[in-house]
Amino acid sequence: MAKKISILIVDDEESVRDSLYNWFIEDGYRVERAQDAKKALSMLESEIFDIILADIKMPGMDGLEMLKRIKALRKDSIVIIMTAFATVDTAVQALKDGAFDYVTKPFDPDDLSHLIRNASKQISLLEENEILKEKVVSLENVEDLIGNSEAMQKVLREIESVAQSNASVIITGESGTGKELVARAIHANSPRKFFPMISVHCGALSESLLESELFGHEKGAFTGAVYNRKGRFEMADSGTIFLDEIATISQKMQVELLRVLESKSFVRVGGNKEITSDFRVICATNRDLKSMVEKGLFREDLFYRLNVVNISVPPLRDRIEDIPLLVDYFIKKYCTSMNRPPITIDASALKRLEEFPFPGNIRELENMIERAIVVGNGKKISMKDLPLGKTVVSTTFESLDDLEKNHIFQILNKYNWNISVSAKALKVDRVTLYNKIKKYDLKPSK
Repeated sequence: MAKKISILIVDDEESVRDSLYNWFIEDGYRVERAQDAKKALSMLESEIFDIILADIKMPGMDGLEMLKRIKALRKDSIVIIMTAFATVDTAVQALKDGAFDYVTKPFDPDDLSHLIRNASKQISLLEENEILKEKVVSLENVEDLIGNSEAMQKVLREIESVAQSNASVIITGESGTGKELVARAIHANSPRKFFPMISVHCGALSESLLESELFGHEKGAFTGAVYNRKGRFEMADSGTIFLDEIATISQKMQVELLRVLESKSFVRVGGNKEITSDFRVICATNRDLKSMVEKGLFREDLFYRLNVVNISVPPLRDRIEDIPLLVDYFIKKYCTSMNRPPITIDASALKRLEEFPFPGNIRELENMIERAIVVGNGKKISMKDLPLGKTVVSTTFESLDDLEKNHIFQILNKYNWNISVSAKALKVDRVTLYNKIKKYDLKPSK
């Protein structure tokens, strides 16, 4: 169903307000009235109107001053100035200050209806443009899901399977594996693809900022809240909201989020009006949420509400056969963006990349290739262009224990004694790694 355009009529003459009100109600618009600029600005604090018709000559604040104040709050607002005393100067000033158009009294109903229809078309075009921009971004990012490995093909099959539903999805995986790209692929292949996907990085915001970001706020709700602001849930209406780093939200936010997911309604910070929104939620985390539930750090009811479908994105070390494809993609991407002629990669350098454990996953590989293109001067990326650190010199050990001890020590140092990352690089669990450290009495280098 097409959105019903809302109109606010601002005029000190009751007969003008009533006439315009009846005309536009008949034409199918939603219409409100205000007798002066002060009343109109008060109404605009709590409600957004698509089109505002304002008289110039009014007691107190005139229409031109009101136009400036409206534009300062919302520059995209469509304001049409009305007057019975038209002059070239006032017309030019109104248009300079951002008025959509300028009309003189007495009005011709057909001309005014035509003007409102044109303004309505502009509103629709602006909204369609924003939706198309979001769609283009989504489709571009879907192309970034590259890989012929069985691990990656499994992810692509899961995306295809879940995309057509409205089920909540949790995407898990290490940092840098491309969890947001998976979320964008789900959205771009869903019936919601013509509406925006709104992303929120929960870990980057404090509790109070996250609350305002998700639910929006009313003017005066807190210091710095100088106007009403839509929240991300409201902006995601008919589309998708992507909550990255979901494991970082506080217990209080977990309760609020659960309520919103169950009711699909919320109240802006500092407000009292219930707002509804039809959104699909996709979350991502690099933490073990089930373990957090068991430890009481994450609500069990919220976990099951979110975890209807789980997609696990594999680390790069589990899909090394995709590295040549990814390298080729990143070389083309950055040669194009830097306006460089196409280059290739030396076979020995590519082989070294395939042997590298990549604790930072695809993000680290992309960074390496970008850097290699920047610092390299030849037609090929060579070993010297890749920041892979020193190659471990081959050494002969008397026993397998000595060989294992040395290898574990090298890996621990490589990842700054990060037990989780080191265990994943060694393909063992953390308990096994702790036991090996204790067995060989390993300690960080001083």
